[in-house]
Amino acid sequence: MSTTTQAGARIASASSLGVLATLRRGVQVSPEILDGLWVTLALAVAAALGRVVVPIAVQQTIDTGIGAESGPDATRVAVLVSVAAVLLVGAGLCSALVNVRLFRSTEAGLASLRVRAFRHVHDLSTLTQGTERRGALVSRVTSDVDTISLFVQWGGIMLLVSVLQIGVATVLMAIYSWQLTIVVWACFVPLFLVLRPAQRHVNQAYTDVRARVGAMLGAISESVVGAETIRAYGVGARTARRIDAAVDATRGAMVRAQKLVAVVFSSGVLVANLVLAVVVVLGSYLGVAGDISVGQLLAFLFLVQLFTGPVQMATEILNELQNAVAGWRRVLAVLETPLDVVDPGADGVVSPRGPAHVRLERVRFAYPDGPEVLHGVDLDLPARTSVAVVGATGSGKTTIAKLVTRLMDPTGGRVLLDGVDLREVRGSSLRERVVLVPQEGFLFEGTVEENAAYGLRDGSASDDERRARVAAAVARLGLTDWVADLPDGAGTQVGQRGESLSAGERQLVALLRAYLAEADLLVLDEATSAVDPAAEVRIARALATLTAGRSTLTIAHRLSTAEAADLVVVVDAGHVVEVGSHAELVEADGVYAHMHAAWVSQTR
Repeated sequence: MSTTTQAGARIASASSLGVLATLRRGVQVSPEILDGLWVTLALAVAAALGRVVVPIAVQQTIDTGIGAESGPDATRVAVLVSVAAVLLVGAGLCSALVNVRLFRSTEAGLASLRVRAFRHVHDLSTLTQGTERRGALVSRVTSDVDTISLFVQWGGIMLLVSVLQIGVATVLMAIYSWQLTIVVWACFVPLFLVLRPAQRHVNQAYTDVRARVGAMLGAISESVVGAETIRAYGVGARTARRIDAAVDATRGAMVRAQKLVAVVFSSGVLVANLVLAVVVVLGSYLGVAGDISVGQLLAFLFLVQLFTGPVQMATEILNELQNAVAGWRRVLAVLETPLDVVDPGADGVVSPRGPAHVRLERVRFAYPDGPEVLHGVDLDLPARTSVAVVGATGSGKTTIAKLVTRLMDPTGGRVLLDGVDLREVRGSSLRERVVLVPQEGFLFEGTVEENAAYGLRDGSASDDERRARVAAAVARLGLTDWVADLPDGAGTQVGQRGESLSAGERQLVALLRAYLAEADLLVLDEATSAVDPAAEVRIARALATLTAGRSTLTIAHRLSTAEAADLVVVVDAGHVVEVGSHAELVEADGVYAHMHAAWVSQTR
């Protein structure tokens, strides 16, 4: 099954989970949410019971205090009111403690969830990440987790407490008047029956909302990153229309969801008001008949409020629940995405440092839902040899680079490093030995020095040590004059994605980073963009120093690179068709010779 098909299957699997199954699995991946749950629940129950005391105190105050047969009993009234006040204050304190504990456990759990989701996204191969837009992935780690927060912080515990409060209120109402209690339940049972199917519709609506939000963030993120291209080609209006469409789709999904919630909530309010009206009318009739006292009727009305309040709140909680479940499903879908490049970890082989010998044996590869792009490739790359891979666009050159660096695994065959299958090599060991320098070196916001220092293996180096090692690398690669010409030297800010530097300067920083990594095998995906002559001279000089004595695999887009290589590999339509030195291949008068002749006629 392809990666795209697997991704679609696990999203469908997560989306098909029921509410309880989603909550159960969500708690499993964020167990911190349950820390101290029983204490928190006990405090919430105490707060709920404290509120139930009020109707009892009212009834006792009216019937046995103010309306006592022997006349008003001021002492009894004072005692009852004082006890009720103390219990209410206690209930308030319990509620405050519940909030504090819930906020603490929720934030701990959701922080853990964010970290797990973030790390899992980074563990996914570039192939898997490419099946979903970056903005949508960011949405799953950020805004989708935020939707869980509101429900977990108060909704979950309040749902349990509300059920308890409804139960206690029902018992007390039945004690005061079983007839009125039946009336109350007779009014609310139809509402409960309606809420069940309504919940399914709200669930579907909020699942659509979270998907629309992810698509909207993806479109916005893409437009921000590509702002320069959008301006350069004058397609701002077209881009704005695309973003407007995504925003409108999100708004429409939100409106549909809120309409359903409004209907459910309004139904709860309507039924609650109907119940109060019916209780007042029937209660007055029972009072006149002597079946219920004034205090009991007032207490019953208070209890009805305690009964209807949780019911109305339940509709709002269900709203947050469905939103949270939709978000949780999307986060779980990320966490359940299988890793197609699995690090063997401690069980893996530690590849010893030294000259790197790479061999590809019958390697095949196909991108998701696409044709095979490498067909049984056999290739031997000797240690301390500079190898240039050439071929037409789409021939499979870059795929070979990604397989050698294990950014992807072959769908058939093996890639060996010093005789060991890369799938058996410990990830940390592989990264120490093999480094990829991509076409466009990604720069993080910060200084030139900080970006170069990403290549250092020792993350515990002090600032002075880091500065000294970067300076030594600058000198070794012959870049001292370039760094000196920068506005603030190595402390020059590169801007977002290195936008403050030219394309050539970004390549120089990438080469500095690769030098500091001290890898045994360098895989260079040669930049296709043109650079100014001065930068090109610096890049060539730095590359000569960087590759000296190292095994080097270069995806060559310029045949001048192939001319200087020890070995040239010609790839055509996913097959290795020629291997040899530049001179040997030119003399053979094959594919490479014709490519080289055409290149010479165009450039010289």
